[in-house]
Amino acid sequence: MTNILLTILMAAAVALLWVILYDSNRFVVRRFTAADKRIREHARAVVLADLHNKQYGRDNERLLQKIREQKPDFILVAGDLVTARPGKSLEPAIKLLRELAGDYPVYYGNGNHEHRMKLYPETYGDMAQKYAKALAELGIEPLVNEKTVLAKYGIAVCGLEIGRGFYRRFRVPEMPEHYMSDCLGQAPADLYTVLLAHNPDYFPRYAEWGADLVLSGHVHGGVVRVPFLNRGVLSPGLRLFPRYDGGVFHEGKSAMVLSRGLGMHTLPVRLFNPAELWVVDFEPQPDKHFS
Repeated sequence: MTNILLTILMAAAVALLWVILYDSNRFVVRRFTAADKRIREHARAVVLADLHNKQYGRDNERLLQKIREQKPDFILVAGDLVTARPGKSLEPAIKLLRELAGDYPVYYGNGNHEHRMKLYPETYGDMAQKYAKALAELGIEPLVNEKTVLAKYGIAVCGLEIGRGFYRRFRVPEMPEHYMSDCLGQAPADLYTVLLAHNPDYFPRYAEWGADLVLSGHVHGGVVRVPFLNRGVLSPGLRLFPRYDGGVFHEGKSAMVLSRGLGMHTLPVRLFNPAELWVVDFEPQPDKHFS
């Protein structure tokens, strides 16, 4: 009986290890459609979040192929394409963006890792300057608490960079009522507003501000997801079963697409939680807001 139990446990451990290896080295394509009377013509965006230097094939050839298959009109970055770690290479993100920027406009919202490199040069040296220079050479200017208007489509893309104090462990600090307007001014009422906001914990504030569609990341799907319950287990802030873990959420007339990300860093594994590449279609349909 003991031998049978030991065999079962070993088989389960091997199966679990196989799932971890499988899920940690693949990504799936998810889709979302936004429709609004302010959108002037169809547009398609591919959303990148939390790459953290991950490579799918040599120079990310598998990821690039899948992105190109979607035939996007532009690329939206929801932060953390790099990993803020002293001496960590920036090249995987730069090479990927070099390929993409040659074919598509890229609108980049910073995550906490890009922000952290800027804030602490005593720790990260000139990593932030090197990355900024590389992006500038590619014609990419991160949207740091500012917006750009895609007049052809009737869309405003806003990039939000919140303070480091909003990334606390174990709790979600309160965001002041006027913080969003202090950062970005008022949401443009005559344009469909897309907010690149890396931290999803403040979705109610983003919605209150006037974001029509929020694109977030940061949580990595909870690292491990519970089968059947479809719940992420752990947030980067070390909170169990975070409210916003991955997928699509709604708050009033606002929607949030929360990517489970493309890469990993501190906990370099995924379990029942493959990486995600999101595709967003914007449609000029007045009869519905989102689906």
